[in-house]
Amino acid sequence: QVQLVEPGGGLVQAGGSLRLSCAASGTFFSTNTMGWSRQAQGKQRELVATITSGGTTNYGDSVKGRFTISRDNAKNTVYLQMNSLKPEDTAVYYCNAQAFADYRSLVRSASNDYWGQGTQVTVSS
Repeated sequence: QVQLVEPGGGLVQAGGSLRLSCAASGTFFSTNTMGWSRQAQGKQRELVATITSGGTTNYGDSVKGRFTISRDNAKNTVYLQMNSLKPEDTAVYYCNAQAFADYRSLVRSASNDYWGQGTQVTVSS
């Protein structure tokens, strides 16, 4: 089982910056792709950014050029640096991680999906 802990949310003014982190812990062999999604009130959850274990990144169109995702594989931790924040970035941000239970699962590319509990980010105008 994998637990994802997401400290780092909060209130920030428009134009400001905030950094989220998410650490995976528990019993697993390694993590694969990790990432962030968000859900604003009354809206569907949307992809923010993902990063593979090799460092390949992917961003949602609304955050390209403003947000940067990174990870520390040794710590099984993913980060989201958010710059030039806008009120429309206000949402609950969820961390996601694909994890391999053991080496056999890694060889078979059979990972399990895990989600954090979410952290509120509020951007005031």
